[in-house]
Amino acid sequence: MTWFGIAALIVFVFAYALVIGEETLHMRKSKPVMVAAGIIWILVALAFNADGDTTSAHTLVQHNILEYAELLLFLLAAMTYVNTMEERNIFATLRAYLVSKGLSLKAIFWLTGLLAFFISPIADNLTTALVMAAVVMAVARDNAKFVTLGCINIVVAANAGGAFSPFGDITTLMVWQKGMVEFQQFFALFLPAIVNWLVPAAIMVWFLPNAIPQSVTEEVHVKQGGYIIIAMFLATIAMAVLFHSLLHLPSMLGMMTGLGMLKLYGYWLKRVAFQYEESFVGNTQLDGSPGDPPFDIFHQLQRSEWDTLMFFYGVILCVGGLGALGYLNLTSHLMYDQLGASWANILVGLMSAIVDNIPVMFAVLSMSPSMDVNQWLLVTLTAGVGGSLLSVGSAAGVALMGQARGTYTFFSHLKWTWAIALGYIASIATHFWLTGMVF
Repeated sequence: MTWFGIAALIVFVFAYALVIGEETLHMRKSKPVMVAAGIIWILVALAFNADGDTTSAHTLVQHNILEYAELLLFLLAAMTYVNTMEERNIFATLRAYLVSKGLSLKAIFWLTGLLAFFISPIADNLTTALVMAAVVMAVARDNAKFVTLGCINIVVAANAGGAFSPFGDITTLMVWQKGMVEFQQFFALFLPAIVNWLVPAAIMVWFLPNAIPQSVTEEVHVKQGGYIIIAMFLATIAMAVLFHSLLHLPSMLGMMTGLGMLKLYGYWLKRVAFQYEESFVGNTQLDGSPGDPPFDIFHQLQRSEWDTLMFFYGVILCVGGLGALGYLNLTSHLMYDQLGASWANILVGLMSAIVDNIPVMFAVLSMSPSMDVNQWLLVTLTAGVGGSLLSVGSAAGVALMGQARGTYTFFSHLKWTWAIALGYIASIATHFWLTGMVF
């Protein structure tokens, strides 16, 4: 309760208010939290120095930076693979295949939700949501009700799918890297996660019109090496798991090794392209049509979500600074000691609908409350799927509000929050039933 702590808390709240207003202010979310992180750690250092301690602040910030470095390198490798698969037309080919089948609106609704649920555990839920939403927009852009319900369905499915995989969401990745839950234990959340999606989907599908839109023909082909890159990505994930489980090394090391393999394969793709350079005049083919530029892995690396990666830096250091000043101990006492682990973990999910689930989960991990693995799975589930309650509660929801601007909005999502909340409650009840937990 010193002025150092109160000032740091005010700085964090103000910075996060700017993050929440990102869509209105058109200011990237990383900017305020990066500045706030620096100010908070100045206050931490001043507080410790005033008490005659000149070493603890340095040690504490180093610990936070190490945690961030592992997360950064892991995500950088994963994002580069996803960007490369996008460049090789993997996702565009999937979209073209779906829109050309002449399926009914209800079939598209179920199929996009199902694919979002099963793709997001491997690819990130943001990319998955954007690809599936592109299908919804392509088949019935003018049908506002279908677009709204389709986007809500995709957001819920993508967030639910990410909850049962260490790779599906940043929060699950942090829990796995911290060692709170083993890799194979995450799959115990599969049934609660699918219940979380199916309950609102089964309600919303009754409100869809019975119509079969005209199929859209779109010629898209996977570029050379696309399928090999998918196999390499799966092998990289397996390598990250083996590094963590068998060798007891950071999973980030396996991901970065896989990134190195991708860069070597990218070199081969570029060499193969140069062998056909005689069919190009500058960057045009002999028939005068533009040719594809040579594959460049560093271009895919540059296309990573750097704003998101820098946001993680700011959040981790902000929360770490507040922890150094004692606020996480206070919060842990209020939530986990007063409410109990089960109610506290359910509350975490509700908080993640308003505040991004990443700082919430990092705060829980930093508090490190005494919980068994079933409670850690519960907070992983609630933090992952709680963001679906509001359109601004997850990256997938925010992205689709931009993609379907004017149709899928905050308020159109809010109209169906009751159905999503039923899925949230049902998924928690399913987890309690499977594990035999009691409040």
